[in-house]
Amino acid sequence: MAKEIIYLTAEGYKKLKEELDHLRSVERPAISAAIAEARDKGDLSENAEYDAAREAQGLLEMRIAKLEDTLANARVIDETKIDKSKVQILSKVTLLNHNTRKEMTYTIVAEHEANLREGKLAIGTPIAKALLGRKKGDRVDVDVPAGTIHFEILDISI
Repeated sequence: MAKEIIYLTAEGYKKLKEELDHLRSVERPAISAAIAEARDKGDLSENAEYDAAREAQGLLEMRIAKLEDTLANARVIDETKIDKSKVQILSKVTLLNHNTRKEMTYTIVAEHEANLREGKLAIGTPIAKALLGRKKGDRVDVDVPAGTIHFEILDISI
């Protein structure tokens, strides 16, 4: 089965790489030390500290493996080659919500980079899916759990 390609910004790739480096160089040795310390306390069959440290190690190793897999399948997007005439990944889209009459701006990003507080909308969300391929001036109806939202694309940039 082919691995799914994950598209990231240079900033997103860098953040994931830094997290992986931190987990490998700081967290992994700290958990190993905690396991060794708990092991030195004797009977492992009833040692809650040892069990907790081993569980933390398992979770850490899962996160490291996930990051390694993500980075191995990542493709960094060249922002200079993005077509600004239509909405696509990395597009910064200014919308008018016709239901509330409010303007909002989102950047369409990969799932790993999504952060609504920063205005970064995951490409897999209903709003992003509805916007993909659309142009400035287009009106878009988005079905969400709360009903239908009517948007107008006011601007597309990078």
